[in-house]
Amino acid sequence: MIRYTLRCERDHNFESWFQDSAAYDSQVKRRLVSCPVCDSVKVEKAIMAPRIVGKKGRERAEPVSAPAPTAPAADAPAAPTPGATPLMMAQERELRAKLKELRDHIVKNADNVGEKFPNEARKMHYGEIEHRPIYGEASPEEAKSLIDEGVEVSPLPVLPDDRN
Repeated sequence: MIRYTLRCERDHNFESWFQDSAAYDSQVKRRLVSCPVCDSVKVEKAIMAPRIVGKKGRERAEPVSAPAPTAPAADAPAAPTPGATPLMMAQERELRAKLKELRDHIVKNADNVGEKFPNEARKMHYGEIEHRPIYGEASPEEAKSLIDEGVEVSPLPVLPDDRN
């Protein structure tokens, strides 16, 4: 998954997630990406800093998880994005709260298999071990390889509060 900071023709900034850059290009071309503030479909990528994680920072890399059910909603206040409208701030806070809720549910109800995640997920997929909810770490290459093999995995979101 890749997160892009986008800007519409009216200079509204927002973020959106895509499977990869080709998915972004395809959706923009088909006019499926629209500004959440004004509904304009004339959007482009805004300038953004890449997030690069080296070997030392790997424990902060986005973990990958097998699918898990969601839990009831919980309120989690988040810092407003500078320049965002009050409506966007409310939508962003709600989205972050739901992402945090999902991640917390997975952490609470699944086994953390750490760096063994790709191997454990494959074993379950091929029936070598019993299925159970797991989460752990996988490099982008490992995650892509799992997806290419048909193993269902999803990245767990890293939220701004996590970087403190």
